[in-house]
Amino acid sequence: MIKYFPLLLLAFLVSCQGNSQEKKSTQKDYAVVKTEAEWKASLSTLAYRVLRQAATERPFTGPLNNNKKEGTYVCSGCKTPLYESQHKFDSGTGWPSFDRGIEENLEYDVDYKIGYPRSELKCNTCGGHLGHMFNDGPRQTTGKRHCINSAALAFIPKNEQ
Repeated sequence: MIKYFPLLLLAFLVSCQGNSQEKKSTQKDYAVVKTEAEWKASLSTLAYRVLRQAATERPFTGPLNNNKKEGTYVCSGCKTPLYESQHKFDSGTGWPSFDRGIEENLEYDVDYKIGYPRSELKCNTCGGHLGHMFNDGPRQTTGKRHCINSAALAFIPKNEQ
């Protein structure tokens, strides 16, 4: 029996299936779902690249970076309210920055695209990429900076809500 033990052990180990080998789907079901063709037809080229392909617009080029009006910033893909103007601040980075968002409408993910983990922000309704969150925001409030692409947002002035 002892001379067969290594063979039995090998057979046992080969037959084991580890959980690390299973492919698990982490795809979230969003309330707003469109085909890529539908997204392309409904968004500008830049908004499509940002929201659907996680691109980043060039700093200081977005029209909402210097917007100082009162109102609500919504997802440009699905119009879900994401940020209130009273939480916007000038970070000097070239992108609209907020110290907090409308939590139930934001999704937090991890992005490894540049070789290290970053906190990615997405719209919780359509899954559109918005930008990233950093821990260098205003210390007198949350200490967070939501660095958001203008192309991912549309602005609704307070008097039009």
